[in-house]
Amino acid sequence: MTSHEIHRASDMGATARPGTTGLRQFLDLEQQRDWIEGKIDLPDTGDRLESLEQRFKYVARFEKLLGRPQAGEVLEILGLYGPNCIPIPRKTERSYWSVSCLPSTSDKPLVRVNASWMELFTLYAQDEDIRARFIVHLSDFTTDRSATPSRVDKPLLEQSVAAPEHVSYFFPRGTDIFGINVRGSVSIRKFLTSRRMVGAIRTFNLTHMNRGRNAYQASHCYSVADYMQADRVVL
Repeated sequence: MTSHEIHRASDMGATARPGTTGLRQFLDLEQQRDWIEGKIDLPDTGDRLESLEQRFKYVARFEKLLGRPQAGEVLEILGLYGPNCIPIPRKTERSYWSVSCLPSTSDKPLVRVNASWMELFTLYAQDEDIRARFIVHLSDFTTDRSATPSRVDKPLLEQSVAAPEHVSYFFPRGTDIFGINVRGSVSIRKFLTSRRMVGAIRTFNLTHMNRGRNAYQASHCYSVADYMQADRVVL
């Protein structure tokens, strides 16, 4: 792991520690680094803290999602993303990350995962299939590990999907931020089972979960999040 704003907590422990923010309350630097590198599985809490009022708030929207032809693929992809890309997803659910269902934004996503004030991952309809948008650190995808747009490692991106034409990229506003578009469920699955790609996703997600509590708690859809709590897929 590079210096992407992962700072050491004084202790790990199963309970939050006063005076710290983000996941530093639960995970120290070594644990975060080892998780990014795929060396350890993080012990999560057994039970989810859940608001029934919040669950019922988005039941109708979830039912609408289930009526979409892409619903099965969306939920399967989230079953890969949740356990592999979000640290201690039960303990941190809603407070440090959330997933929205058919959010009413102009780009019309099917689902979107957020942490702090940042979009992390979005799935869209692509005819009968789906496409994904990943937000990551630019420096994890350049040939010299710098945040220089002209140094993007295109072969790395092309090797991470089923066909080179399935991947494209863009540069969102902000320092060391990179957007990756992946077209088609087959290529999205390949992307999410690449150790290198998952490590980069984990790094970015930790950066923003460490910044503090999630700003999008009110839009969290527990019915969608159910599918992100599956048993970990071992990479």
